[in-house]
Amino acid sequence: MWQPSVEQIQRSQMFKFKEYINTNHGLNLDSYQDLHEWSVNQIPTFWEEAWNYFDIIHGEPYTQVVDDVSKMPGAKWFAGSRLNFTENLLRRRDEKSAILFKGEGQPVRKITYAELYRSVAQTAQALKDAGVEKGDRVAGFVPNMPESIIAMLAATSIGAIWSSSSPDFGIKGVLDRFTQIEPKVLFAANGYFYNGKAHDSLKKLEGILNDLSSVQKVVVIPYTEDEPDISTVKNSILFYNFMDNDVTSIDFAQLPFDHPLYIMYSSGTTGLPKSIVHGAGGTLLQHLKELCLHCDITENDTVFYFTTCGWMMWNWLVSNLAIGATLALYDGAPFYPDSNAMWAMAEELGITVFGTSAKFIAASEDAGNNPRKTTDLSSVRIILSTGSPLMEENFDYIYKDVKEDVQLASISGGTDIISCFAGGSPMLPVYRGELQCSGLAMDVDAFDLNGNSIRNEKGELVCKQAFPSMPVYFWNDTDGSKYHHAYFDKFENIWYHGDYIEISDYGGVKIYGRSDATLNPQGVRIGTAEIYRVVEKMKEFNDSLVVGVQKEGDEQVALFLKMNDGCELTEELIKAIRLSIRQNCSPRHVPAIIRPVDDIPYTINGKKVELAVKKVIHGEEVTNKDALANPEALECFKDIL
Repeated sequence: MWQPSVEQIQRSQMFKFKEYINTNHGLNLDSYQDLHEWSVNQIPTFWEEAWNYFDIIHGEPYTQVVDDVSKMPGAKWFAGSRLNFTENLLRRRDEKSAILFKGEGQPVRKITYAELYRSVAQTAQALKDAGVEKGDRVAGFVPNMPESIIAMLAATSIGAIWSSSSPDFGIKGVLDRFTQIEPKVLFAANGYFYNGKAHDSLKKLEGILNDLSSVQKVVVIPYTEDEPDISTVKNSILFYNFMDNDVTSIDFAQLPFDHPLYIMYSSGTTGLPKSIVHGAGGTLLQHLKELCLHCDITENDTVFYFTTCGWMMWNWLVSNLAIGATLALYDGAPFYPDSNAMWAMAEELGITVFGTSAKFIAASEDAGNNPRKTTDLSSVRIILSTGSPLMEENFDYIYKDVKEDVQLASISGGTDIISCFAGGSPMLPVYRGELQCSGLAMDVDAFDLNGNSIRNEKGELVCKQAFPSMPVYFWNDTDGSKYHHAYFDKFENIWYHGDYIEISDYGGVKIYGRSDATLNPQGVRIGTAEIYRVVEKMKEFNDSLVVGVQKEGDEQVALFLKMNDGCELTEELIKAIRLSIRQNCSPRHVPAIIRPVDDIPYTINGKKVELAVKKVIHGEEVTNKDALANPEALECFKDIL
């Protein structure tokens, strides 16, 4: 659907990196496939060259790149090195724009790299004055705004560990996460804007603090009001009073490569969220590889990702500071004041890298948006999509109604690795419905149930060798059993991710959804995305959800449909659905059960919660509903069968 020109390929950083490797090692790598094959066969050498190529700022050099790439978990990376994550992100300190912030209904705020450095310096000193030390946790209950980035960078500059949650999480959802890690300082905005309304966060904050006794200081960021009343919030201070000092420089703590940087969380829809600890060096190196090489981002780019601070794409976005690019932050509803708002913002801010979710792209098409006719997107050169599989029809929409000459890079990885297993490459064409490639030095494969490598058919996503952005550990998992159970119970010494994928002979990747939500009628494994692809073409439906239900000793496919206004699920329509699925998939894909529902539940990060629905259908309790954007939707499935 898109093909880079020879000039585009040779101008890309991926091409330049390939030539750098050729020169340093006397090789003649020609294509991306050649480079990828070399990278997985020479993993220690690849990461050593990446360290040098990206000019990682460090206080002490490493003595060994990695001890054993076949050891998973437990491979030790860049032993002996000392560095600071924030120092690498704040290497630029001039008047170039670091952040453009567009809050819903607010004028655009601009922060330069010089201003960002000064604010981080002042906040870091304030954290030290508040007693924060290396290894302490600093948490954010914050919107996607500049102060959130400042707080994170300040905390990590002194070796504290950052963890954040979006303010649209409920009290229980926040406590499920933060009570595990016991933060010493909590940053929170007084409120946020969404869909044309100001939402108060202070009442929720009071409820959180009642059960979060570890917090010694609460720093409130004025957002929906200039002078919010925080008298009822214990141990609180307004952000600008907290950072009121004259410090102008940062003493960056030099820390081991695997020093904890972030604590991220699994979705927590089927149990208490896993607290996943990511190291500073691994996160930095992996992000630079993906941003510079796979996305070809330079200091001349303005990079946007529609995300909250509770999703790993926020952390991924912030790492663009290490390149000297400009971040475009947005906080609010994506369809406010109208469904073209994000595309219009891309024109307004001159966004070159536009990141979003598959759900947003589908919703934009459903809303009838045609930015190609209404909006000047000449600045946009790459559109990134993640969160759920990007359907073939979504590719059609982008190239037909959004922009013809654009690289559409669907990317896939996860909170577990704070990065990607597969994504884009500026050297490769875009094929309909496919991710362009596996990531460099990511030994990604598709396995059948017996652990055999397969091509051109569906299998389990695995990674056969270690990589630097693997979690360093799980919080409160002293013997490592939770970590091992999460990824290594299925295949010995091989990372099992829980995604259902297909890899082509030329290295393209298709994602079929979570394999733990895989359907298994009559013993045949089916990915839910295959059915979604068919159903979501049909104009009668607003949304859909597929699960497997146990009935009469077998698993049956159940399809639930949210109807568009004015549409009814008639017998004729049910027959048409089954015929279309039979013709486009197979007879085994045809749902035995088809029912209308009022709503489909999603996580706050925009993922369908098939497993939680399955639990409700089978009469099991879903305890962690605060991870959901619309938990009331689960009620639609009680006793539905």
